[in-house]
Amino acid sequence: MTSTLSTAAAGFATGLSLIVAIGAQNALVLRQGVRRDAVLPVVAICALSDAVLIALGVAGVGAVVVAWPSALTVVALLGGVFLICYGVLAARRALRPSALLAGDAPNGTRRGPVLACLAMTWLNPHVYLDTVFLLGSVAADRGSGRWVFGLGAVLASLCWFAALGFGARLLSGVLARPSSWRVLDGLVAAMMIGLGAKLMLGA
Repeated sequence: MTSTLSTAAAGFATGLSLIVAIGAQNALVLRQGVRRDAVLPVVAICALSDAVLIALGVAGVGAVVVAWPSALTVVALLGGVFLICYGVLAARRALRPSALLAGDAPNGTRRGPVLACLAMTWLNPHVYLDTVFLLGSVAADRGSGRWVFGLGAVLASLCWFAALGFGARLLSGVLARPSSWRVLDGLVAAMMIGLGAKLMLGA
């Protein structure tokens, strides 16, 4: 029992260390959380997608993908284009910031955040590297306990995205000022465009 808990805890800590890093997913979840717009669908997509990818990694799918390197090249190119486009949109918002209060999202916009979240998850090669390859390889060292390790990583993903999405409203007071959104969107734009360019050049 103690061994099982320690293995799950190790999976939780490893998963959390990879997920918490600032990235495209986290930026989107934070923004939707502050707006209180489509938070549950976005959090669910992130957590469920991570669960699927972690399961594939634990099952050893990463070794199969390595045998077909062109797959990662295609994903890198598509993901690079998407991230650059998203970065340009963030830059436009930064140039024309406006106060954004909790619950201030326009009606009928749930489809946009959901599609953006799906794209950021499944067209981002870094997601595959973190979940399928890195977590998969670490889990493989656990032998028969690899699925318990993977379960801990899945739990870490769920806890993080839920905390980020539903806890972001605590920042709504700070982000109610246009200047705050100028800084946030400026950082998001720089990060997205830089990451997108890096992916395309690397491909």
